Amino acid sequence: MDDKIKILRQKKAESLLGGGKDKQDKQHQAGKLTARERIELLLDKGSFQELDAFVTHQCTHFGMEDKRILGDGVVTGYGAVEGRLVYIFSQDFTVFGGSLGEAFANKICKVMDLAMKVGAPIIGINDSGGARIQEGVVSLGGYAEIFFRNVMASGVIPQISIIMGPCAGGAVYSPALTDFIVMVNNTSHMFITGPEVIKSVTNEEITFEQLGGAKTHNTRSGVAHFAGKDEKDSINILKRLLQFIPSNNMESPTYIKPKDKVDRMEMELLKVIPPNSNKPYDILDVIRYVVDGGGDGDFLEVHKEWAKNIVVGFARLNGHSVGVVGNQPAHLAGCLDINASIKGARFVRFCDAFNIPLVTFVDVPGFLPGSAQEYGGIIRNGAKLLYAYCEATVPKLTVITRKAYGGAYDVMCSKHIRADMNFAWPSAEIAVMGPDGAVNIVFRKEIAEAKDSKETRARLVAEYEEKFENPYIAAERGYIDEVIEPQETRPKLIVALESLLNKKETRPHKKHGNIPL
Repeated sequence: MDDKIKILRQKKAESLLGGGKDKQDKQHQAGKLTARERIELLLDKGSFQELDAFVTHQCTHFGMEDKRILGDGVVTGYGAVEGRLVYIFSQDFTVFGGSLGEAFANKICKVMDLAMKVGAPIIGINDSGGARIQEGVVSLGGYAEIFFRNVMASGVIPQISIIMGPCAGGAVYSPALTDFIVMVNNTSHMFITGPEVIKSVTNEEITFEQLGGAKTHNTRSGVAHFAGKDEKDSINILKRLLQFIPSNNMESPTYIKPKDKVDRMEMELLKVIPPNSNKPYDILDVIRYVVDGGGDGDFLEVHKEWAKNIVVGFARLNGHSVGVVGNQPAHLAGCLDINASIKGARFVRFCDAFNIPLVTFVDVPGFLPGSAQEYGGIIRNGAKLLYAYCEATVPKLTVITRKAYGGAYDVMCSKHIRADMNFAWPSAEIAVMGPDGAVNIVFRKEIAEAKDSKETRARLVAEYEEKFENPYIAAERGYIDEVIEPQETRPKLIVALESLLNKKETRPHKKHGNIPL
């Protein structure tokens, strides 16, 4: 038995080496951790249980039969993050450049299947050169098996991808199918075709960083949701994200006993809205004063650098996890455009899938005008946000801080699309459009025929503002449940939220809806 145990221990030691010390050193020289070091950094100390450490590929082409490495380039298993069970795979770039073959894919599929069976999040650490060319179509089949599981797991268990190196070609579609993507500045890249292929086809010269770096995907494409300054920072972002979301769609998000007071009246909110309704302010000031934590409220912003005219992220109200959506007047006046609609819709759908209540702060003058928006499909894309809010059955709370004009008023979780509780500040302006545009349309003839058109127009605008630029007509019809003073926002939202925690709402039975993709 001693000899057999010795062999086992030798194999375990061999599996820990991956592609060998030389390649691990190169990984470190590139500013990257190894696959196992990343797992150790993420999981609670001593909690990792590895699976399939001795798996090897079965390929016999191109001399591969002489290049079998235990583990085959991906480390898989399960462990705990702050005491919570998670399943994990970490691609090892030191073994065949982290390329995916049949055995590699089977290992990932196994932990994905286990995560689904027990209802635990699946975390993928990606650092791969793509499909293993020597295995041909078998490697492509392996990717497709993973993609199918990504779709089956969607809305059932949280799926989070961390990109910690290259992620190219077909490999990008698994992260794209997951709920959140975290990238690392300067060392992670995602693209369908690399710079060399692009140059040969289009003659365009572009660097890896420009094409698919963390900054590109966090600011321009919206593919990634977060960017860390290094690998440790990216892993800390992932840990913080997990604190707000449940382990599966049958559970409620984790409750954390609050240190903040329920009845905290935040007088600073009285100063947020400028006297001139056309001047911007930062909706983040409102969010941070309202959520747990006071003026430095604990708010994890998602897609922080993309589509800045809308803000989405996670926070807590009296210890309860909530998803927050807010128009951002400090960027494009808070107008909804194509990217903002997509950003908001995806976030709303994630929250609804995982039982996370929604809190919406509204200050929206409408949809962004322009031919570029129309040609880009603002009608179809704006409808995505509308669809997402209508579809959602979690508790939905809305606060109108200032403007709520036109169709954008409807879209931003209005009472008509089944928000449960709608509040408005006295500064709320709820109307079909702003006073200038409305007067130009309604009183065009009267203004044209007036002796002093400028004075007449100013008088009509003032009358319109007095009649419509307030929340009271909507309140008279029950579209607004309560007009509140700004400093009351936190306690009002908490009382409303806790009254709705047992909410049950059904939708007509269907296979699935047809969201305007």
